[in-house]
Amino acid sequence: MSTISARRGFFRSAVNALIEARQREASRYVSGVLLGFDDETLKANGYDREELKRAARSRYV
Repeated sequence: MSTISARRGFFRSAVNALIEARQREASRYVSGVLLGFDDETLKANGYDREELKRAARSRYV
């Protein structure tokens, strides 16, 4: 593997890790906001309060 492709691999991995971290952060944020809705509204839109609570509490792995 040449140094150019090794660098591309490093930066690609770094960007992918950053994107995944931001996606997890956004998911936790949205789950927290959705928890502000009442149970009836959540159920009507296909959400489960317990599942949202777990998602809102999740941490970075």
